[in-house]
Amino acid sequence: MNMTAEKLREKYLEFFKQKGHSIIPSASLIPENDPTVLFTTAGMHPLVPYLMGEKHPQGTRLASCQKCIRTGDIDEVGDAWHLTFFEMLGNWSLDDYWKKEAIEMSWEFLTQELKLDKNRLAVSVFAGDEDAPFDSESFEIWKNLGIPEKRIARLPKKNNWWGPAGQTGPCGPDTEMFYWTGEGQIPDSFNDDNDNWVEIWNDVFMEYNKTLDGKYLKAEKRNIDTGMGLERTVAVLNNYDDAYHCPHIWPIVEEVEKLSNKKYNQDIVIQKSMRIIVDHLRSATFILGDQKGVEPSNVDQGYVLRRLVRRAIRYGHQIGIQGIFCFKVAERVIKLMSEIYPELKKNQDFIIEQLVREEEKFNQTLEKGIKEFEKMAQQKKISGHEAFILFSTYGFPFEMTQELANEQGFNIDSKDFNEEFKHHQNLSRQGAEKRFKGGLADHSEIATQYHTTTHLLHQALRQVLGEHVEQKGSNITAERLRFDFSHGDKMTPEQIQQVENIVNEQIKKGLPVKCEEMTVAEAKQQGAIGLFEQKYGDKVKVYSVGEFSQEICGGPHIKNTNELGEFKIIKEESSSAGIRRIKAILK
Repeated sequence: MNMTAEKLREKYLEFFKQKGHSIIPSASLIPENDPTVLFTTAGMHPLVPYLMGEKHPQGTRLASCQKCIRTGDIDEVGDAWHLTFFEMLGNWSLDDYWKKEAIEMSWEFLTQELKLDKNRLAVSVFAGDEDAPFDSESFEIWKNLGIPEKRIARLPKKNNWWGPAGQTGPCGPDTEMFYWTGEGQIPDSFNDDNDNWVEIWNDVFMEYNKTLDGKYLKAEKRNIDTGMGLERTVAVLNNYDDAYHCPHIWPIVEEVEKLSNKKYNQDIVIQKSMRIIVDHLRSATFILGDQKGVEPSNVDQGYVLRRLVRRAIRYGHQIGIQGIFCFKVAERVIKLMSEIYPELKKNQDFIIEQLVREEEKFNQTLEKGIKEFEKMAQQKKISGHEAFILFSTYGFPFEMTQELANEQGFNIDSKDFNEEFKHHQNLSRQGAEKRFKGGLADHSEIATQYHTTTHLLHQALRQVLGEHVEQKGSNITAERLRFDFSHGDKMTPEQIQQVENIVNEQIKKGLPVKCEEMTVAEAKQQGAIGLFEQKYGDKVKVYSVGEFSQEICGGPHIKNTNELGEFKIIKEESSSAGIRRIKAILK
């Protein structure tokens, strides 16, 4: 079947629209008010408040195509299927239809809309454990649809269970759909260890709520969340043996072929390098071009971005690409994808400028790092600790140091390096775990208070600094709020004091907080502020705090400002070019 990404996207959304789903646009890659992750990793991510029970203005059946970044498998990139940036097709039921309808719709879409061969399909269901029983309901539904029992695998939690997103919240069993991509005889039974069975869709049944003490209780409201990887499905439908042959990715491969003067299929090493360059620069282009785009840095999203770009540069050098090249690859990505994601075209100058700057910076570091390496190598011996210094200070991946050492006739103890690296990772992880308590799924009282406080802060900043102030992102934990906004200059102590006073005045007034649903046009007309990225679709929720502030928002809110304590700004700093950051607490 000749299937393009455009065609599949359109087919999927049209199919679910016919089944009564409202189509909602893709949200930003940078999650709002969610410290549990750095990037939007799935279509359900922006919908967490609604999965937790908030009412969605578009109704109880939703569908979208969401841009996603997943960095957990970064070291796997280079094989046929792993991608850091991908698009996720999804449909949701917010306490509306249940397993039978969800599974039947999935089956209908796969076999009738996409006309996949039923003999090449297999599924898995949750086997059950001490927390929750075997998902016999899904098993029976698949059997009734004609899937042989041998093709319905019963798998444990690590394979067939989703969530919760944080430590507590909605979760439940899932059922996954696989397609046989191998040659010759299709096996009678399904074995998920066989790489020829490629997972193409996942239906999650959120029927449990995990409590703080680790118990799984039946949820009052049952939700369904599904996910189908766009690139992987396009590849499967076209019988490609890897995701890089997809029509919306292959031209980027051709650009890298041209830059390196090598062929993708030349040999296994070149193929792996090209996949890494294509994947990483495609991801970097989307992160930089996002409506809440970030710059390369040494923290959070900026650090992931830096790692992606630098890894692409190193592999570029390995296959003989000369000169500054990342921006040329990005231009190809923008050309291919900006019709669907116009923000890429809009932010093209920023994307290119940042990539050129980062590549120049890394090239300088590379030179310094090589000098440092040569000093160390005079002893014909480099310890794992020294190799780690080259990695952490000069951005030298271990393999690169190892290669340089081999050229000079000696080896480096990788065990020693890995121990250093593990220690470094553990420290980072401990820091991250501390940071990542809570999140969007955290409807605790204090998180809700901080959420409403961001509305007061946003409006106060506009009064003090001017109408150009726009929210560029926020992050809430139980300890503090962090708020990023557009403003060119450092705030003066007087301005900080003024903003603080205005917020505290509103708190003292005891203003009521009310919510109304309206169209985006009506919200703009009423002067509501907020991120008009339309991620909520045609209808939005507008929260008013007395007469003081009106803002589009999806999160949890308090009923009256008198529930808030005293507001105190503890830090005002630069976040990136033209963006300031405030950290504040309620006492």
